[in-house]
Amino acid sequence: MKETFAARGTRVCETAQDTKRLGAELGQALEAGDLVILRGPLGAGKTTITQGIAEGMGVTGRVTSPTFVIARVHTSRGSGPALIHVDAYRLIGEGSSGDPMGELDALDLDTDLADAAVVAEWGEGFVEQLADTYLLLTLDRETEARVVSWEVVSPCPEGDVG
Repeated sequence: MKETFAARGTRVCETAQDTKRLGAELGQALEAGDLVILRGPLGAGKTTITQGIAEGMGVTGRVTSPTFVIARVHTSRGSGPALIHVDAYRLIGEGSSGDPMGELDALDLDTDLADAAVVAEWGEGFVEQLADTYLLLTLDRETEARVVSWEVVSPCPEGDVG
């Protein structure tokens, strides 16, 4: 991820448009190989922020919830990476191997994960292994406004106490 987007932060988004604007800022900073994991309850704005991410990345296609299709690839209009928008809960659900990389590969997507930025709704606890470092973005809708917080996570290698 480019340094134009802070590695950690919180923003109050009063409207869906505010949420999309934040997503667009993030989308402009995403690069091939980046992983964004979205955490939040139903209706928190996960798809809304992904619409902004897609806008910022300059990718094609209408961004809708991936719940029924599991994953959707949005190709770049220019030279940037594609966006893979995935419902990780459905991807690693009943009957799956439990291996996110294998499950994404089994979907026979038109884009290699290394050539795309991946945004995974409901991804926490499932898809972290797709990248060494990822952005965990939490959407909270306890009030009328959405509170969006994020942080870059770099898990310690197994056995490392740091």
